Amino acid sequence: MDFPRLPLGSWAADVVDWLVANAHGLFDVLRTIFTGMYNLLYTLLGADYFWIVPGQLAVTGMSVIMVVIVLIALLARGWIFGVGTLVGLLFIASVAQWDNAMATLSLVIVATFWSLLIAIPLGIAAAKSNRVSAILRPVLDLLQTMPAFVYLVPALLLLRVGVAPGIVATILFSLAPGVRLTELGIRGVDSEVVEAGQAFGASPSRILRQIQLPLALPSIMAGVNQVIMLSLSMVVIAGMVGAGGLGGDVYASLGRLDTALGVEAGLSVVVIAIILDRLTGAFGKNMGVLAQIRGFIAKRRAAKQEVAA
Repeated sequence: MDFPRLPLGSWAADVVDWLVANAHGLFDVLRTIFTGMYNLLYTLLGADYFWIVPGQLAVTGMSVIMVVIVLIALLARGWIFGVGTLVGLLFIASVAQWDNAMATLSLVIVATFWSLLIAIPLGIAAAKSNRVSAILRPVLDLLQTMPAFVYLVPALLLLRVGVAPGIVATILFSLAPGVRLTELGIRGVDSEVVEAGQAFGASPSRILRQIQLPLALPSIMAGVNQVIMLSLSMVVIAGMVGAGGLGGDVYASLGRLDTALGVEAGLSVVVIAIILDRLTGAFGKNMGVLAQIRGFIAKRRAAKQEVAA
């Protein structure tokens, strides 16, 4: 005896078909926004030259972007990480993957921006309301456990081949940890500290801005780190729908059984992942040259105040 079949897949396909037929204007706007943000970033990160004196003096875009990234690494974590970042970027350039790496980085930045723009407010709302938390929990479970490839099918139908479906699929795939860790951080703030703020007459919004969010920052930054890592992993899969970048090369190497291309593109993804992971892991931890500069300035101010007293 055959068990009655639930036509869930048909229902989902009907919903997507209805959206394609009736909401194409909305998705065209989303496609324009995502593609425009990506193109703007890639134009900057992947520029061939930056003109110092128009028409006369220029420097290569690769060298400028490399110096900027190394300086950020130096300020965030110190000399060792700065040197390691430089070596990693030189490796990417040496295997002719610089343009693809900048395309992937542009896609990660756009997807991470939108993921955090959605995740942090949702996490705050979930922390403030048990009902919102209960509603979001199964949705986040679905987003975290759904196979990554499933996101590509409706995104491809609604937004067509290119960068936009890759960005949308990446946002959905990376959204959950940002919401969960934001909620966890705010709920983990000591209730006595919040009650002290209330006793002094602080409004709920002021308590959120000046007490809860600063104290929850380590957990929120852990969420940011996870969002970036998941975005990077999904961006590689998104190469299957024309997102390009390193993911496109990884997918092409699989189709052609090209071991050399697969290894070069794959190791370039690893380098970017390590750099982004260490950078975001340093936020709020008082590390690097920037922390040393701040400490030096603070000591100078304290010394001047002692002399003045």
